[in-house]
Amino acid sequence: MSDPWLTIIGITENGLTDLGDASRRALAAAQVIFGGPRHLRLAGAGDRGRPWPVPFDISPVVALRGQRVAVLASGDPFWFGAGGSLAAALQPGEWRALPAPGVLSLAAARLGWRIETCATLGLHAAPFTRLRPHLARGCRVIAALRDGGAPAELAVWLTAEGAGAMRMTVLERLGGPAERVRQTVAAEFTLHDVAAPVAVALNGADLPRGWGLAAVPGRDDDLFAHRGQITKSPVRALSLAALQPRSGALLWDIGGGSGSISVEWALAGGRAICLEPRADRLDLIRTNLDHFGVADRVTLHQGAAPQALAELPEPDAVFVGGGASAALFDALWPALPPGARLVANAVTLESEALLADLHARRGGDLTRIEIARAAPLGTMRGWQPARPVVQWAVSR
Repeated sequence: MSDPWLTIIGITENGLTDLGDASRRALAAAQVIFGGPRHLRLAGAGDRGRPWPVPFDISPVVALRGQRVAVLASGDPFWFGAGGSLAAALQPGEWRALPAPGVLSLAAARLGWRIETCATLGLHAAPFTRLRPHLARGCRVIAALRDGGAPAELAVWLTAEGAGAMRMTVLERLGGPAERVRQTVAAEFTLHDVAAPVAVALNGADLPRGWGLAAVPGRDDDLFAHRGQITKSPVRALSLAALQPRSGALLWDIGGGSGSISVEWALAGGRAICLEPRADRLDLIRTNLDHFGVADRVTLHQGAAPQALAELPEPDAVFVGGGASAALFDALWPALPPGARLVANAVTLESEALLADLHARRGGDLTRIEIARAAPLGTMRGWQPARPVVQWAVSR
């Protein structure tokens, strides 16, 4: 279509004043204008205005296909805005977008921060734990928040997490006549008259050394909730290295246990489907997904392999940490797309024999992992060996 029926318009707190000619023309021509109540007021939508349904739903827009429709969004519609949801449901020729400076650009401009060095998040409906992978000494984070009360709640959460020294810049109504920028520290937060829309910039320059999550897999076992069913830290690090995570890649984590492999895969930038047959472990896994802020990147399924694999999307990698059997691998191997990575760990003689046979038939690498830790031995110390692990890693 050379003349799209839908125009997605970014609008700032200055309303019509800051809109370009193309945005003004699209608004003037629109038969229907969708947006939040604040956006509709800023644009003077009048009787043509339609507020978004609650909960948010784009179907009323799609239902008007063929009419002249405009959608209003804050700043850049494709930064945690409605733009991505609409574009995914339409053909490219049906829409066009006219963005304005968004909260990310405006906040970075006020602070003098390079945007490419910042982590950026939309926490309108997400838990503060979503911040955890990004928080460390020296971090810079810009996040849009739910409402005026959220910055104080965030300060309480940061302080409880041991990040009371986090510098917080609260940015209210950016880009408009009521704009206000104030700075404080999480442990000393006293700003209780914050007005929405609001964003916060976090600067971790004053956090203690070593605070925050490590950047590589093999994070401390004590960070995870578990009842002994966990791939221990050194073996987990070796397993993730063998799985070779990549940004956006999908993992099947078969026999989730505590979910530690899925968590580490997600922290490395991937997505995971965590398959666990035991109902009593599901809440444990959910606790870890929430704690590490990766619940949006890991889908938890109750079920046993291979039966539960049939309807899953194709994986880029598969980890088998428990329940290995000849029947599982007979079903799993044909299901792997070319280039997919498979890593399986074994601790019993029977599963070792199974992996040795698979290695002989399918190739790949077979590794025996033996780890010992120093432990008290009488009045001295000695090596306390862990149960050895045999690992088979192969690409399809």
